[in-house]
Amino acid sequence: MENAATKRKLTMPLAIAAVVVALLVGFLVGGVADIGKRLFGTADPESVVTSSLQSMRAQNRLVPFVARFVSVTSSRQEKFGLAAERTLILPGTVRYELDLAKIERDDLDWDAATKTLTVRLPEIEIAGPEVDLKAAREYGSGGILSALSDADNALDDANRGLAVVDLRKQAAAATPMRLAREAARQAVERSFAMPLSAAGIGDVKVVARFASDPNDDPSYLDRSATYNEAIEEARRRRAGEKTQ
Repeated sequence: MENAATKRKLTMPLAIAAVVVALLVGFLVGGVADIGKRLFGTADPESVVTSSLQSMRAQNRLVPFVARFVSVTSSRQEKFGLAAERTLILPGTVRYELDLAKIERDDLDWDAATKTLTVRLPEIEIAGPEVDLKAAREYGSGGILSALSDADNALDDANRGLAVVDLRKQAAAATPMRLAREAARQAVERSFAMPLSAAGIGDVKVVARFASDPNDDPSYLDRSATYNEAIEEARRRRAGEKTQ
């Protein structure tokens, strides 16, 4: 995941900006009938939230996080008393997507007393991997067995299939999923908070949560590791594994 930090720096601002622009446009267009109220009084938070949701759903999918992984797989074939083995090193990029169209009005809860909007999010979906064949490397030779059969081609095909499975497994690991979920939460929270602030509704708190998040302790958001902390944690773990 060496390039994940760079990709996230590029992807997150663009993703958030695209959603926010659409939300603001949708809010302005959808709120023309209520412009008098916004000019001479406080806008209705629930109307702003509903308009924001409609604009967000129209964006369909949000990509809050992108990560790059490298898979190393080996396959072995034995035939005629001979053996052949091939190793494949294959990089791949994975996108973490949030289906905004799945967010329904019932997934939004506005607490007027605390000025808190709670948003229930659909689960993150993994798209890909998009493998980088130009950067792929294959090693090994079957010698006599390869000369007598198509062992090399069979082993290469097997390795490619294993590599794709391995890349998806890496993408679904705890650390990248946590980073993707946190990036999605932040993007959605900002996308709802900015139209509310633009409508003159101050001191608003937006809390985005996944259905699988704990319901009894919302303070877990304050304890979430930052992106850099999570990356450093993964590096320390890898360093520890190498010294064992």
